[in-house]
Amino acid sequence: MRIFRLGDAGPEVGDIQERLFALGLAIDDAERGGRFGPSTDQAVRGFQQDRLLRVDGIVGPDTWGQLVEAGYRLGDRTLYLHSPMFRGDDVRTLQRKLNALGFDAGREDGLFGANCDRAFREFQRNVGEVPDGIAGLHALSMLERMRPQDSAPSRAMVREEEELRHMRASIEGQAVAIEAGAATDDPNDVVTHAIAGAIADELTAAGAKPVVVGSEGSSMSSDRAREANEMGASMCISLHLASGLPEASGPTCSYFGSASTHSPAGMLLAQLILEELEAELGVRGRLQRLTGAMLRETRMPAVQVEPVFITNAVEAALLVDPEFGGRIGRAVAAGVRRFFQG
Repeated sequence: MRIFRLGDAGPEVGDIQERLFALGLAIDDAERGGRFGPSTDQAVRGFQQDRLLRVDGIVGPDTWGQLVEAGYRLGDRTLYLHSPMFRGDDVRTLQRKLNALGFDAGREDGLFGANCDRAFREFQRNVGEVPDGIAGLHALSMLERMRPQDSAPSRAMVREEEELRHMRASIEGQAVAIEAGAATDDPNDVVTHAIAGAIADELTAAGAKPVVVGSEGSSMSSDRAREANEMGASMCISLHLASGLPEASGPTCSYFGSASTHSPAGMLLAQLILEELEAELGVRGRLQRLTGAMLRETRMPAVQVEPVFITNAVEAALLVDPEFGGRIGRAVAAGVRRFFQG
């Protein structure tokens, strides 16, 4: 899709503005109707921050997709297992309610997949309804009568935490998907691909089987996430270069998480890789939740690794060092080994 940012104009920008305005975000009247000005930029950043997306003011695939999803409320449409999957806040609400009632709908990611379908059919059986998997108004009213406690912990989170406690494995033979660079027109893709190659070399030397996804031209993060799922990867590493204020520094490792849920396995993987990067680079970093497609749509522990800030002159200079990629590769591989060791 086309990328929209500050300075753009047109009916597509007007559509973005209307969706932001409907969500309660303020946009100056002088910009309404299709001019991507400062207030639209601020509204986009506010939306991204609220949805735990990369806050850059750019409306790319992730931000646009979640803008569309944010417009759905449970009951607005009939939900069922479909290809492509239904996506939206209505699906996320349904998952949360099913999990609260003890029906395992899987991760509360807003994607109506097989786990959600299975959980909804089980709910229908338990209330004496035909288990057709169709979440229409009648079935949803039955669900509401059960008064699910939305604050209850997700069964998917509890299950993932329990699996982590008992996990003991080896990196040997593990398939690791690596996504290199932003799924946009980012000019730093060449650099990220070089670092991804170094990570792949280190993982290969450690006995893993890394595969760089998106190598056949897929530019959408959802396509790359699907590629990682289809290859049966045990883990996914998404590599990017961070940007921000000139004084921002240090590595950033992100894992899937929203305001109400997260991936315990992804969090552990991100934490271990971050510790190794901090030790290698000699600078403190940060751990954070994000809901981007490579973290949200992959079905294995996933982490987004941003080793440096390209907006920091000192850290940007590291990228021309021929040894830098190897340093990042060693740190990432060390974190991956620790993860599989339990």
